Amino acid sequence: MKLPELLEQLRTLDEHSRLEAKTASQLGESALTTICAFANEPGLGGGTLVLGVERVNEDAAFPDYFVRGIPDPDKVQADLVSQCRSVFNVPLSVTITPERTDGKIVLVVEVPEATPAVKPIHFIKRPLPGGAYRRLGSADVKCTDDDLALLFQQRGTLPFDATLVEDSGRDDIDPDAVAVYRTMRARGNPAAEELRLGDIDLLRALRCMDTAGSGITVAGMVLFGRALAQRRLFPMLRLDYVRVPGRDWVPETGERFTTTLDMRGPLLLLLGRAQAAVLDDLPHAFHLPDDTMQRRDEPGLPLRVIREAVVNAVMHRNYRAQRPTQIVRYSNRLEIRNAGYSLKAPERLGEPGSEARNPTIAAVLHELNFAETKGTGIRTMQTEMRRAGLSPPTFVSDRGPDSFTATFLFHHFLDEADAAWLGCFRDLDLNDDLLKTLVFVREQGWINNAAYRDLTLAHPTDATRALRRLCDLNLLLPVGNTLNRVYWPGPAMTAAVKLVAGPDTMHDSGETMHDSGETMHDSGETMHDNGETMHDNGETMHDSGTGAAEPGQAHPTLPTPVRTLLAGLGRRTDPAILRSVIRQLCAWRAHSVADLANLLGRSPTYTRSVMAALVTQGALEQTRPGQPRHPDQTYRAVEATTESMTANHSIQRSDSGSPCAPISDQLKDPARKRGRGQKTALSE
Repeated sequence: MKLPELLEQLRTLDEHSRLEAKTASQLGESALTTICAFANEPGLGGGTLVLGVERVNEDAAFPDYFVRGIPDPDKVQADLVSQCRSVFNVPLSVTITPERTDGKIVLVVEVPEATPAVKPIHFIKRPLPGGAYRRLGSADVKCTDDDLALLFQQRGTLPFDATLVEDSGRDDIDPDAVAVYRTMRARGNPAAEELRLGDIDLLRALRCMDTAGSGITVAGMVLFGRALAQRRLFPMLRLDYVRVPGRDWVPETGERFTTTLDMRGPLLLLLGRAQAAVLDDLPHAFHLPDDTMQRRDEPGLPLRVIREAVVNAVMHRNYRAQRPTQIVRYSNRLEIRNAGYSLKAPERLGEPGSEARNPTIAAVLHELNFAETKGTGIRTMQTEMRRAGLSPPTFVSDRGPDSFTATFLFHHFLDEADAAWLGCFRDLDLNDDLLKTLVFVREQGWINNAAYRDLTLAHPTDATRALRRLCDLNLLLPVGNTLNRVYWPGPAMTAAVKLVAGPDTMHDSGETMHDSGETMHDSGETMHDNGETMHDNGETMHDSGTGAAEPGQAHPTLPTPVRTLLAGLGRRTDPAILRSVIRQLCAWRAHSVADLANLLGRSPTYTRSVMAALVTQGALEQTRPGQPRHPDQTYRAVEATTESMTANHSIQRSDSGSPCAPISDQLKDPARKRGRGQKTALSE
């Protein structure tokens, strides 16, 4: 790819999984780390590293890139080639192309993906796993033990679904599933050769049993295994159907779900049960065809879409991951959450060609006409949804948590209510694609580049330009700075929703409202229930240039025990005590990172790192676990922990005049404030 095209990608899409830009000062270890990550990442196909380009306007939602050039391109080129041949465990061959622009030289480095037989690529002088890197989004991430297991597994020629399951035997096969296979196979091809074989030989021919006929492979356990055998050997091999009230995974009422159906058993029997569970619970529409006198009840989603979505989920799932496939039914949409990111790049979803993660399972489903294995499933779902007048489905593939989510809205485009609401934006001269985007965001609560492309069939660069225009109009709020940027409803869109439908229609709107007598933030203003009008001048209290206020200073209406807790915090508080204070605050009520940074008098960056550690420990949880980048994301203490219950109890007792929790006494210890002295007795 030529330099002008690469610069255009950087300026519109930013850095992403296959593109990275570095300045002349980053040509050492930083560049080699990116090359290692490009070479290691499975299914990525390598990547491009542009040397001599600097990212400017870091704080802007859409940063720009400026060509700085390389002072001595010949020396840099020779050094980089030499290092790629010597610093890694396997010599890497990279292609470096010098390009001139504005009188400056830029180096374009093409890094191919290494073959599975030589992965993981790592620095010779660093021990594994830390010496190897993966490319996750736009970041180079150190490999973990799980990452190494994945890379080593791919060295073999045998796919994972064809490997044997330990402690499995013939008794673990469900004969009813084998009979169903014979019936369905005969219906599609009565002359199929494997139908003449006995059951054991049939399973061996399908690569579901070893050559001795005694051990069962992963594919055999998934396709034909008894439910009890799956429970014993693959405890999380389930397909869960979950009914959630409203539009949020964890609604404000705290009720997680109303019904759940956990399904386990041979896949050939499970697919019918899963499809029936979805159809029975979907809203149905009344339809009277012209050629009949009888009515027809049609589900809110086309039957073929449901079938394709469920089959795709079980066929492409990562069966190494210990978590079930989930079908979640919300009031306005259906979500299918699956373990296993897409092996095809997100921008290539819907194009011809299939990349099977489980070729053995895929082959059986293809023979039974469940799947075509030609890469047409995504395009079929998009076409059927448009034909039904519904919003096209959205697909989110995330390499980080190794997940894939398909979302199907029940909403029709565009009905009379939509047309009335879109009248609020008549003066903005928005085209049909942008108007559809606004309706989609109102229903879904977010959109990203991939979802916009699914909705409008636009090119990634055109999609970014369109979404940027909506951001410039304050209709959308961008979060993140890569190709995976998420756009939430902006102030102008929130105002339009309230104008037409009332103030309570959209609660995930970029506006944060807190409970009873605390603080409500709206468009930079701060209002308090006690009638006082606080500052609206945009000023921020700083402490020695750190940008942090004094603990609790920004919240004068806090309850007495909370103020007591915060008053004991110093600038050098023991980290263990700080974590305990955060847990007690989040046990009192849910807080965002910004709220806690304000209360604690710490920077948001430092506060976020402490809270991330607490989430990892299981002491805190997100109130919107499925939306990690939501601007209204808050954190609460995990109620099941003894410490959280103790924190709640201590705060309640303090309201009645009793002394605050023992943590307040510990905060008074000068040695602890300085971060020195004996270890805290609080459990981590």
